Amino acid sequence: MAETTEKLWYVLHTYSGYENKVKANLESRSQSMGMADFIYRIVVPEEETEQVKDGKAKTVIENDFPGYVLVEMVMTDQAWYIVRNTPGVTGFVGSHGGGSKPTPLLPDEVSLILNRMGVDARHQNDFEIEVGESVRIVDGAFSDMVGKVTEVDNEKQKLRVNVDMFGRETSAELDFEQIDKII
Repeated sequence: MAETTEKLWYVLHTYSGYENKVKANLESRSQSMGMADFIYRIVVPEEETEQVKDGKAKTVIENDFPGYVLVEMVMTDQAWYIVRNTPGVTGFVGSHGGGSKPTPLLPDEVSLILNRMGVDARHQNDFEIEVGESVRIVDGAFSDMVGKVTEVDNEKQKLRVNVDMFGRETSAELDFEQIDKII
């Protein structure tokens, strides 16, 4: 497989019970080895559920796929090497051995898993956005309007923007994909 510059999602196989440790290790290695432009998001597929025990409601986080971690990355030789040699990682799902690079997940598969977790599967914009900045809305009901950012949720890739509508300030929750930063 030739190297690609496209961000795609891959599945890592890990030692069961080490998923969050692998995520932390991989995030740390990505930063320390200068690979933040190739290794983007690392997600442990988990779901919060409410359980009642002894008459008390308790929120429990359950791992949907024990022994697996999702990683969004550009599959270069160096990124592939760093990820597969991260402590706790036993390999990529979809790699046939013999040095073959793994097959990425299909977009529908990624969307299904991440949407269950409340995380957007789409690629994050290549710019940093901060509270107080002005943005142009490029999609949705407020398309072509300019607003001021009041909240940013990087994990869910959403932000809250105040727009002036009919002389009144209106708050709108938008996906990162729905805005462009005004420079």
